Amino acid sequence: MANVVFLHPDLGIGGAERAMIDAALALKGRGHNVQFLTSHHSTTHCFEETRDGTLKVTVSGNWLPRSICGLCYALCAYLRMMWAALYLIISGIKFDVVICDQVATCVPLLRWFTRAKIIFYCHFPDLLLTERKTTLKRIYRKPLDYLEEYGTGKAHVILVNSQFTAEVFKKTFTSLNDVSPEVVYPIPSFEAFATDVSNVQIEDIPQNIRILFLSINRYERKKNLSLALHAMSKLENLDGVHLVMAGGYDDRVRENVEYYEELWRLREKLSLKDHVTFLRSISFEQKSALLRKATCLIYTPSNEHFGITPLEAMLCQTPVIAVASGGPLETISHNETGYLSKEEPNEFAKYMKKFAENPKLEKTMGEAGERRVKRKFSFEAYSNQLEHIVHDLLR
Repeated sequence: MANVVFLHPDLGIGGAERAMIDAALALKGRGHNVQFLTSHHSTTHCFEETRDGTLKVTVSGNWLPRSICGLCYALCAYLRMMWAALYLIISGIKFDVVICDQVATCVPLLRWFTRAKIIFYCHFPDLLLTERKTTLKRIYRKPLDYLEEYGTGKAHVILVNSQFTAEVFKKTFTSLNDVSPEVVYPIPSFEAFATDVSNVQIEDIPQNIRILFLSINRYERKKNLSLALHAMSKLENLDGVHLVMAGGYDDRVRENVEYYEELWRLREKLSLKDHVTFLRSISFEQKSALLRKATCLIYTPSNEHFGITPLEAMLCQTPVIAVASGGPLETISHNETGYLSKEEPNEFAKYMKKFAENPKLEKTMGEAGERRVKRKFSFEAYSNQLEHIVHDLLR
């Protein structure tokens, strides 16, 4: 049995947070003592397991700014994570293994000042997630990019969430050519999705809907949510057809606020007011109910690093239409559990039309999707893989 601490910058609601929580639950189920250390945790914007006591959460560094006058988000995230690492070192918390993700600058500190084994989970290289349009921005990013690559390489073990991310990792971190990251696929929460949600009420959705398309993603431009709206506008017959766009929304994040307003205006421009409903920061119960009620999930990000939502949809017997790139290429079986489409409204609309015209498609593809998830992405296999990694590190 080991003492395992998960070091995460902001324990909110997102795919990265869900992946770390599931990893913690898997190791806890194998008898390890697990807890989280984070610089921010809001009990009104988090997953239930971090709120109800299932997983212990310690917060340190929330006093540090998230940005400087709306700028330098990455620098502040690096500093907050380094503070969390320093707090862990001096706090007296017992730990044999530290699993950190998103920000690697804390890894060298943990290597220098502790004997713990360090696992870094790379969701995607951070240096690829920012634009560098100006000389000043390129100068600002250069030391941060170096620190990310250096810090990542200091981990004892590096994990990634997909073969796609593994390939990008090798192309991006050229100084780490001798490192082979291990793929650990995130998994859906099997137990949570088994809960009965038939009585869960969701407001603002019209009655008598024949076809319900669903989009679940954070309100961020990189999620390409406008594609779903444009695809809806291409459908010739919208009678009884509705699209629900539900997503993580944090009013502290300017992009969430701005993009939500952009999508709202786009809905009006495309004359889809009566056929599109926006929901923000829904509960897990509402998410589960929507996935079970939906005819099909519309998944719009391109080159998504992994994408847990398609797996959650398939577990709920809901087919998926996704962009044919990134993680969905590894999770969705084209023409069997859904469709992999070009990133074009007309192409998405073509596949959406299939569900409108063939009611049996939802059932056959939905059942195939559930079988695929249970076969390839089981909690037991996931737990075994993490247990072997921790065991091999400590022996």
